[in-house]
Amino acid sequence: MNLFEYVADRWDRLSLQAWLHVSEVVQSTLLAAVIGVLIGIAVYRSPIGSAVATALASTILTIPSFALLGLLIPVFGLGALPTVIALVLYALLPITRNTIVGLAGVDPAVTDAAKGIGMSRFAVLTRVELRLAWPAILAGMRVSTQMLMGIAVIAAYAKGPGLGGEVFSGLTRAGSANATNQALAGTIGVVILALLLEGVYFLIARFTVSRGIRG
Repeated sequence: MNLFEYVADRWDRLSLQAWLHVSEVVQSTLLAAVIGVLIGIAVYRSPIGSAVATALASTILTIPSFALLGLLIPVFGLGALPTVIALVLYALLPITRNTIVGLAGVDPAVTDAAKGIGMSRFAVLTRVELRLAWPAILAGMRVSTQMLMGIAVIAAYAKGPGLGGEVFSGLTRAGSANATNQALAGTIGVVILALLLEGVYFLIARFTVSRGIRG
């Protein structure tokens, strides 16, 4: 049985795993975006706070995926919960760092003009600064999403959902019938999903970033 026959024969299972893979990555990225943007807002005016937040987020990335999952499993058990927690932690650095850079890069003259016409500090932040920082924040989310697509495969170690189960199962069954097809189906599926999400981000940027900022 070749790869195409294998995929066609098991399409229902593979498509479900692909959907679960995308779902956990997207949900983890969105949750990390909320946390990362809030952290960025809290510290971007403080050089020390910005450095500490970036350093802490960077430290998480130095922890190997297997080690982090191994620490989370005894506390949260197996399944989706430790997987999502790990993915959110790994996604924080690009989003937090880009939020800080984007907000700190807003021209003070723009914010001064907004304050000059009577806008409150909250209005300046939400209607001016965050809008101007949005391209940087979106870029951070895109980097995090692509990174999580691969890390989510390793999360199969914690019995997390997604195509990682196909890859792990194929590798552990190496040499048996269809083991290579199973591992390849999972791996190629992750690559295809990553490319599709990259296209989604392109469209989001196209419709949410003004031409003036893009230019």
